[in-house]
Amino acid sequence: MKIEGSVLPVRRANVDTDQIIPARYLTRIDSGGMGEHLFEGMPDGPQLLAQHPGASIVVAGENFGCGSSREHAAWALLGRGFKAVVAPSFARIFEENAYTNALVPVVVAPAIAEALLSARHVTIDVAAQTLRADDGEPIAFTLDPLRKQFVLGGGFLQFLNAKIPAIRAWEAAR
Repeated sequence: MKIEGSVLPVRRANVDTDQIIPARYLTRIDSGGMGEHLFEGMPDGPQLLAQHPGASIVVAGENFGCGSSREHAAWALLGRGFKAVVAPSFARIFEENAYTNALVPVVVAPAIAEALLSARHVTIDVAAQTLRADDGEPIAFTLDPLRKQFVLGGGFLQFLNAKIPAIRAWEAAR
């Protein structure tokens, strides 16, 4: 699985989930419509999105997705067309929600994230666990092996659904 696209540079650390999707939009229990309100809680969020139409990879500072444990943050990013977030670190619950929903959380060194903020195009090879900015050299990153399977399979629920035949076969054999 490869993700290719332009970068949305979020030049700040500690972007919390209320900046990603404000609490006033948490009235839904499904992912529909979340992308419309992406980054409305960030002071320059709507302008940033307007300046980078069609971007599909967020590059940000440390501790992306901190704050409350809302899955809506991952839904909002996916709903706006983002497939990956690259940052030096993620809040633990945001990272879990990203994996669960097949949004790829790529952890890189702070200096690499800083350099990627000015990249125009990034290619992320999820299976090979590498990313390449513009025409640069590949940069290795690590994904949790099980959660990598979630991403490659389209998310946690799709991963589980693919296991149903094996579960039924095991049950029948019992």
